[in-house]
Amino acid sequence: MSNFWTSLRGKHAADRERGSEGMENPGYCSGSFDGLQHPSDDDDDEMVDIAGATLDFSTTDDVPPLSSGVYEESNGTSRTAGMNGNGPSRLVDPLEDPLPGVGTYEDFNTIDWVREKSKDRDRHREITNKSRQSTVALLHSISDAFSGWLLMLLVGLMSGALAGGIDISAHWMTDVKGGLCLRGFWFNHEHCCWLSNETTFQERDRCPQWQSWAELITGKSEGPFAYIMNYLMYIFWALMFSFLAVILVRAFAPYACGSGIPEIKTILSGFIIRGYLGKWTLIIKTITLVLAVSSGLSLGKEGPLVHVACCCANILCHLFTKYRKNEAKRREVLSAAAAVGVSVAFGAPIGGVLFSLEEVSYYFPLKTLWRSFFAALVAAFTLRSINPFGNSRLVLFYVEFHTPWHLVELAPFILLGIFGGLWGALFIKANIAWCRLRKTTCLGHYPVIEVLVVAALTALLAYPNSYTRMSGSELISELFNDCSLLDSSQLCGYKQPANTSDTGVDNSLADRPAGPGLYTALWQLALALVFKMMITVITFGMKVPSGLFIPSMAVGAIAGRLLGVGMEQLAYYNHDSVIFKGWCSQGADCITPGLYAMVGAAACLGGVTRMTVSLVVIMFELTGGLEYIVPLMAATMTSKWVADAFGREGIYEAHIRLNGYPFLEPKEEFEHSSLAVDVMRPRRMDPALAVLTQEGMTVGEVESLVESTHFSGFPVVVSSESQRLVGFVLRRDLLISIDNARKRQDGIVSASQVVFTEHTPLLPPDAPPPLRLRCIMDLSPFTVTDHTPMDITVDIFRKLGLRQCLVTHNGRLLGIITKKDILKHMAQMANRDPDSILFN
Repeated sequence: MSNFWTSLRGKHAADRERGSEGMENPGYCSGSFDGLQHPSDDDDDEMVDIAGATLDFSTTDDVPPLSSGVYEESNGTSRTAGMNGNGPSRLVDPLEDPLPGVGTYEDFNTIDWVREKSKDRDRHREITNKSRQSTVALLHSISDAFSGWLLMLLVGLMSGALAGGIDISAHWMTDVKGGLCLRGFWFNHEHCCWLSNETTFQERDRCPQWQSWAELITGKSEGPFAYIMNYLMYIFWALMFSFLAVILVRAFAPYACGSGIPEIKTILSGFIIRGYLGKWTLIIKTITLVLAVSSGLSLGKEGPLVHVACCCANILCHLFTKYRKNEAKRREVLSAAAAVGVSVAFGAPIGGVLFSLEEVSYYFPLKTLWRSFFAALVAAFTLRSINPFGNSRLVLFYVEFHTPWHLVELAPFILLGIFGGLWGALFIKANIAWCRLRKTTCLGHYPVIEVLVVAALTALLAYPNSYTRMSGSELISELFNDCSLLDSSQLCGYKQPANTSDTGVDNSLADRPAGPGLYTALWQLALALVFKMMITVITFGMKVPSGLFIPSMAVGAIAGRLLGVGMEQLAYYNHDSVIFKGWCSQGADCITPGLYAMVGAAACLGGVTRMTVSLVVIMFELTGGLEYIVPLMAATMTSKWVADAFGREGIYEAHIRLNGYPFLEPKEEFEHSSLAVDVMRPRRMDPALAVLTQEGMTVGEVESLVESTHFSGFPVVVSSESQRLVGFVLRRDLLISIDNARKRQDGIVSASQVVFTEHTPLLPPDAPPPLRLRCIMDLSPFTVTDHTPMDITVDIFRKLGLRQCLVTHNGRLLGIITKKDILKHMAQMANRDPDSILFN
């Protein structure tokens, strides 16, 4: 995309040179944008329930009409002098008197990437020129260059601190469902038993300082009554936590629900959703994420942590003028924040940067790559300093394997990849079907009841099985674990070796026959697998913060552990067979079931999200084992191939399409032979295109045209007869300018002529003064001819981030193509409902 920006400079320079004698940059009025008044912080906290589809999108035009009341507050602060005085002789330079609000965007609109980049280049050029004139200006230039790194430092510190608090709180509240610590209620189970002298390896989870609810209430720790009491308290706390989570989201921040990654991807592509990254969303998402994870619902905190990090970045952007006033620059910061979110979620800074590059970001220049790396480093360092898990690691399930894998094991690894791809494709179809049912039926009208029912069902079915009762992170940690001499887990319930010579190095044990404890664990894991696969489908997408990484990894880890134990027993009883002979002798530690669990986790997560490179790096950073990159790559790639055979969309792209966000997927190929004339508006039977002429129209005529249409902008032509294109003016800028001129300038009335030319035309002596609006007009709008193939047009929209493109024939204006038109056309070509694109 950066190559396109480079080529643009010549185009804009030529356009400015052609039509700008006497003005520095009339194409975008460069000097005026530094003083623009963007929406206040309060605008970022307006909350609209997107998922509930409460907005009216019945209109088929680009944007809903603007009311003049939008500008009352900003216009009140503007100066009396505007774009012109009482007559042509009293012209005021618009570069010195910028209009508040011009160049900003309405909610649920797409930004103009070209204009934003042009604004930033002009701003940087002005700072550079001034820096040569004085020491103060030079210091300002240095601080401007350093501001991006300072912002990254603050984002990393704030996100790391919040992630550490979330981890500690979620761990404690998860343990509260089982009991309390007598030494202090603020200790979780593990910390409570650290200083106990009565703890043994066989019963390391039991200590006198930690008592279950049955012991606290009835004084008994064993027996059916104690079990029922603990069961009821588990359900009570699960319902309490989930109820608080959904009530807080519903009452204070509707945008705090869900994963947040589909919306983050849409925002990074240029779409504006006011309030989605506001301070209320950050506060409520942080609190309710802890509650939702602690309730035992089948969800994770990794996806929401990306949303939390992006909220931190958006709020901190308001401290720096460069990022507060430029939407494109702000999106560079948000791309780095997405990397920070994954860095603190998995303790994987490099994987976080690659995740932002591969999965989330729309525009990712090299400078953003460096800053993302720095921010992820700071966030990981902050989280490591907090040490939320007490193991000097960044994640709860850090493991290290020492047994090398053999080439024969590639077959089961690929088998896990096939399972992950099939599960991913099945999950996406099932979850989207359930979410569509939620949106189209009365189920969506009762989000609180839905969350409580799912929470009650989850707690009721999860408690009897120890592997579903524990949290998702603890389950994955248990499944990744490699059995040693000191392990008392049921998964390590093998028959003990006859002598100590069967033990391997590093406390690892040689392959052994499965004992009764292991068989019991395998049955419980099989039931947990079915339960997790089914309950995750209906949990993801509810009105609580819900991530998908941990549930997907848990499904894959269970399947991998089951297969790993099966391979281990196969190798133990058939070590003389052709497959195992030569590399797996009797008494050797040949198979590592924990490695299979790790590969299965990667395969299932890859099947659901379609991540590849970033996923392998994340899993590598989790385990620290370089020698297992090839199994991870094989399983992840197989998973993606299998899942793509059933549909090329990952779960986030599927939710973007379900919600109708205007997201032009960069990975999707346009394979049709359409031309620009087939997609543009107006169509053959439609009314003529609404245009403005560069002179001859009055203020009243322009206002009538704006009020009678709902388009986001209007082409400016030489005359109605010639239809020769001059430029393009946005509806919002036009309304702000006219409203400001009527209130603040003398003589501007409905009969005043609106002029887009550089020189004011001759007017009768008794005529009111004209209103010059050349400053708000884009003199270099992007155009294509009517016979331009649509695949080229789509590439232009993707790589330049265009809002609209004008269609011409021999220089005459024919029509306009917007991003929404392209999305509708692509939906129509794919036999989908084109009206599913709700937002403009």
